[in-house]
Amino acid sequence: MATASFITVLTEALPGGLLPTMSTDLRVGESSMGQAVTIYAIGSAVAAIPLSVATSGWRRKRLLLSTMAGFAIANTITAVSDQYLLTMVGRFIAGVCGGLVWAMMAGYARRMVPGSLHGKAIAVAMVGTPLALALGVPAGTLLGQALGWRVAFWAMTVIALVVLAWLSVTLPDFPGERRHRGSGVAQTLRLPGVAAVLFVVLTVVLAHTILYTYIATFLDKFGMVDATALVLLVFGTASVVATSVVGSHIHRRLRILTLSGTLLFAVAATVLATLADTPVLVYVAAVLWGLGFGGMATLLQTALGDAAGAAADTAQAMLVTLWNTALALGGVIGGLLLDGLGAGSFPWSVLVLLAPAFITVAAAHRHGFSSTRTA
Repeated sequence: MATASFITVLTEALPGGLLPTMSTDLRVGESSMGQAVTIYAIGSAVAAIPLSVATSGWRRKRLLLSTMAGFAIANTITAVSDQYLLTMVGRFIAGVCGGLVWAMMAGYARRMVPGSLHGKAIAVAMVGTPLALALGVPAGTLLGQALGWRVAFWAMTVIALVVLAWLSVTLPDFPGERRHRGSGVAQTLRLPGVAAVLFVVLTVVLAHTILYTYIATFLDKFGMVDATALVLLVFGTASVVATSVVGSHIHRRLRILTLSGTLLFAVAATVLATLADTPVLVYVAAVLWGLGFGGMATLLQTALGDAAGAAADTAQAMLVTLWNTALALGGVIGGLLLDGLGAGSFPWSVLVLLAPAFITVAAAHRHGFSSTRTA
């Protein structure tokens, strides 16, 4: 399952490293080519809830294998396409598959292990996310630059097929989940703690996306644009460490880990807002940022699963929708901030968004981020 999350994130993020060559080959501007990431996020956002409902009765292994096949098809379309619109179709299909993967991932992982290991199982399944950002995207970018961007997407197709074969042999299967009257979107949203967790998802992911999307622009303000890849590598490496720590302690310390992660992210933003003219402190901020945000997906999915109970799959689909909405909004809001206030406003916007997130986690000590959670 970790390899499935790796494929999902790498498929989503890879165009960002190949925009110049893709835009030249498809005869569009880089800003238009950048929408290859946006259309993926839109596909995930619009598909997560309705398709999760429609496939709720499918056996879990069948559904996951279908999404891996979908990634192979989508990346093949991208690799062979010489038309911008066809490329966008392939990216949208990939986004739909990504939405389904994230909606089912946490619930599937939880069903494989005893209750005391639910959080750790999600952490292991999600470890592909920071690995894709820290290693997969840089490697794919180098491959695309050396041999052509189409080769990078063909490689993604091959990887998806290998993962598909591996999962078909080794993955345990579980039946789909029967829909019941309390598992609709409106009913799930009214469950204690669900709305609080979803609010934190929206604010934290939006804060991260604004900074991550425009990190090269921000670094250019301080003459560090050439160090962008290294800064992102430091961030990704710290994220892997954070995922490991969260996986080891989430079963008893979910609340304190969420508060600590939000605080570390805020400290990183404060350093970038006030001391980014000192290069070494930029790298320190990248470490803090990775340590703070790296385990958030695991923490928030686990908290939401605890709060939603039997309606966990519906709640996870809502999380996927909000997560990808935040990804799409991050680019738009970041662009508005850049035009109106300049690149220096990015870390300040992060602080504005993290403040209510921290307060919400602190206040939701009964439900959502329970202070009495034991296992």
